[in-house]
Formats: sequence, C-alpha cells, structure tokens
Amino acid sequence: MSDLGWLGVSLLIVSLAAILVEFVMVAEQSLRLAKRGQLLAERLKTEQVLLKTQVDTLMAQLQVTALVWRPYGRVLRWLRHPLVIALLRSYVRRRVAAR
Repeated sequence: MSDLGWLGVSLLIVSLAAILVEFVMVAEQSLRLAKRGQLLAERLKTEQVLLKTQVDTLMAQLQVTALVWRPYGRVLRWLRHPLVIALLRSYVRRRVAAR
C-alpha cells in the first residue's frame, strides 16, 4: 500500500510540474501578445493623427473650392436644369446625325 501512496504523490508532483510549465508558456505568450497589442495601438494612434490631418486638409480645400466656385453658382444651376440638358443633347444628336 505504501508503494501506491508514493505513486500518487509522484503523479501529483509530475502533474503540478506540467501545470507550472504550461502556466509559464501561457504567461510568455500573453506578454508577447500584450506587447504586440501596445505596438499596434501606438501605430493606430499615429495613423489616426495622420488621417485626421488629411481630413482637415481636405475640408479646408473643399471650403476654398466652394468659395472659388461661388460666382459660377447661377451658371451651374442653369446648366443642370433638365430643359438645358435636353436642349444640349438634342444638339449633340443633330450633330452626330449630320455626319
């Protein structure tokens, strides 16, 4: 019976050692994963700053474009009118038919 008792104790020690080894491996992987996550978060932060500056630049350029095109607004409204578009298309059709 004494041999069975020592066998149980030795199995307990071996299983605790295996659990400890697995714990160390998991801890190492999670540290690597946390470090990688921090690197990705920093990269994402810099990309967000870059994207925000590009969006701000684009919005400023759109405002300048709107300011430049303001005098031509009435002409553009006239050119987008359906009757003007139909008239221009009829001219194009006549010119193509004349060729």
